Amino acid sequence: MQADADDAKALEHWDRRIPRLLSVIAGLVDVTGFYTLGNILTAHITGNLVIVSASLVRREPLYAAQVLAIPVFVLALTALWLIAWTSRKNGLSLARVFLWLQFLLIFTVFVFSVITKPSANPHGLTAGITAMLAISAMACQYALFRLAIPEEVTTASMTGNLTNATLAFVDHLSRRRPLLKDDAERMRTSLNLLFGFLAGCAVAAVAVLTLKDWAWSLPAVLACVTAALW
Repeated sequence: MQADADDAKALEHWDRRIPRLLSVIAGLVDVTGFYTLGNILTAHITGNLVIVSASLVRREPLYAAQVLAIPVFVLALTALWLIAWTSRKNGLSLARVFLWLQFLLIFTVFVFSVITKPSANPHGLTAGITAMLAISAMACQYALFRLAIPEEVTTASMTGNLTNATLAFVDHLSRRRPLLKDDAERMRTSLNLLFGFLAGCAVAAVAVLTLKDWAWSLPAVLACVTAALW
């Protein structure tokens, strides 16, 4: 009974802080990667399918990082599943593992970027390696909300959050026959994550202009704070 009470209290703490920080981190990583690593999306992974498809149709050059983004993401998710399976952890304890893994990967991206300066050659080998590390870090967020806390709203898929917020708002206006349950809470949560992601994108755009490769320090610090809050 005490363990259940502790888990409930910890989950309430999670709801207040962690998702908002994770959405900001996703925005920071996505925009920083896009501008410094050759227009590759490191958080919205499937967007790279659009880029690759358009390049093929227009007969534009394809870059290795854009092609490898999807398979590397799949491999990262597979590795995270294996970690969950072998560790026998679940729920909040597994979430803690994924948060620290995300921090370690983003911190590695930061250190590697400062040393090698991939933005100087955004389609080069070092930029490709950096992009794959960033994609693996974002895989931690996706796996966290599938394997550890599946009842929570994902923090890296903004299309889903925009959908939730819009439908919840429209449903809230229809007081006679609402189609959704807890529409006000759904709208609030989705909007918080959406605004957090947009804030991360805006900060990252400014940081890339002023800090170049050092812009990776921002998501690294936030990832450390997020893991430490746990």
